[in-house]
Amino acid sequence: MPSLPAWLVALAAAAAFLVGWLAQRQRNERLNGSARRARDQVLEDASRDAAALRKNAEFEAKDIIYQARAAFDTETSKTRQEQARRNEMLDQREANLNRNAVFMAEKTTRLEKTDEELKQGLAGLENDRKQLAAMLEEQTRKLEHIAGLRAEDARHMLEDNLIGEARASAARRIRDLREEAERHAKRDSQKILALAIQRYAAEHVAEIAVSVVDLPSDDMKGRIIGREGRNIRAFELATGIDVIIDDTPEAVIISGFDPVRREVACQSLQKLIRDGRIHPGRIEEVVAKTRQEMMEKIREIGEQACLDLDLQKLHPDLYPYIGRLHYRTSYGQNLLLHSREVASVAAIIASELGLDPKLARRCGFLHDIGKAAEHEFEGPHALVGAKLIKKLGEQEIVVNAVGGHHQDMETLSPYAFITAAADAVSASRPGARRESLESYVKRLEALEKIAESFAGVERSYAIQAGREVRILVNHSLVSDAEAAVLAEEIGKRVESELEYPGQIKVTVIRETRAIAYAR
Repeated sequence: MPSLPAWLVALAAAAAFLVGWLAQRQRNERLNGSARRARDQVLEDASRDAAALRKNAEFEAKDIIYQARAAFDTETSKTRQEQARRNEMLDQREANLNRNAVFMAEKTTRLEKTDEELKQGLAGLENDRKQLAAMLEEQTRKLEHIAGLRAEDARHMLEDNLIGEARASAARRIRDLREEAERHAKRDSQKILALAIQRYAAEHVAEIAVSVVDLPSDDMKGRIIGREGRNIRAFELATGIDVIIDDTPEAVIISGFDPVRREVACQSLQKLIRDGRIHPGRIEEVVAKTRQEMMEKIREIGEQACLDLDLQKLHPDLYPYIGRLHYRTSYGQNLLLHSREVASVAAIIASELGLDPKLARRCGFLHDIGKAAEHEFEGPHALVGAKLIKKLGEQEIVVNAVGGHHQDMETLSPYAFITAAADAVSASRPGARRESLESYVKRLEALEKIAESFAGVERSYAIQAGREVRILVNHSLVSDAEAAVLAEEIGKRVESELEYPGQIKVTVIRETRAIAYAR
């Protein structure tokens, strides 16, 4: 097939391109028309929705404006009412202030008038005072001339008389108060103490400073002494106790002021005698073993005493101190037995007074614990005991009772007084304590010397083993009222200067004797 000319092909291609372009254009116009219609529809719908929203917003805005206006009207009405009430109150207050101002003006006027009258009255009184002073001065000169005394001397005489009358009145008052207190307190106190003593009974053993060890024969004395005295020297060095070997048959004496050491020495010597082997090495071995056994025994004694008295929650370190009291004495009275007695008496007194008997028993039992620990602390045994039990965690009431039962510290509870009373009951009981003849005589002499040091005392006599001092006074120097004051002063002086168990009764005797002779 013959080929077409080139220009014909180009023309055909241009015609095809033109046809395609026209077809594409028509298609684009159709699409644009659809888009414009859709856009117009959307805009129309949006306009309708916007109109509807605008109407709804207008309705809601109108409703909000209406509600706000109603709330504003209500609040405005309340504010107006409140303002009206306040205006009314201010008006009333202003009226009151006006009335008060008028009243104050009237009162000021009256006060000014009264002040003027007072000034005039004071002027008159001043004139009267001057006239009275002149009259008194003239009268005083006349009285001084008549009496022959100056006013100053008369004043001194009057003061002396008034002081004497006041002292007499005070003495009578003191006597009346003392008698009244004794009437009310003596019966109850005697009842309580008597009941406490009757309900408690204890055995008492008086300890001494020496112990006697029996021997199987007198030949044992030589073995105890040893060659050139080496055994007895070794024994005394190991125990710290003196061994006295004299003519006493089949016995040696162990002497020492430390009861615990003395007991260790006695037991050690008894073991050596039974064993038969007595030489320095054996002595040291036996003494060391006996001392260890003694410490265990002391602890057991203390623990058993606490169990017997039902004392709970005591620190275990207190048991050795309590056990040592078994081997210590005070004026011949065994301290452990004394402490147990004080504990029981204190518990009974507390029960009668409506207090805690267990707490009182605890205070009474520990009151002398310081006597077993004096080498560890400084001070009186009461304060030593208080420091010891406080260190071991004892409660404050017990610490105060232990430290205050001899007034060494301020007492803070009635248990301190109960402990002191029970201690005095146990110590002052007849036969409870011993004292040497020399100290006994010195105490009686000191008692009489104190009594005779007061003015007006003629003689004094200590009687009833120093439990009472009777004082004879000069009736011309001491009145009946002053006798009561004198007894009180002597009692306080005795308390401050002497140490004694129990109490001392001070009796002042004043009498008038009239003597005449028939000739």
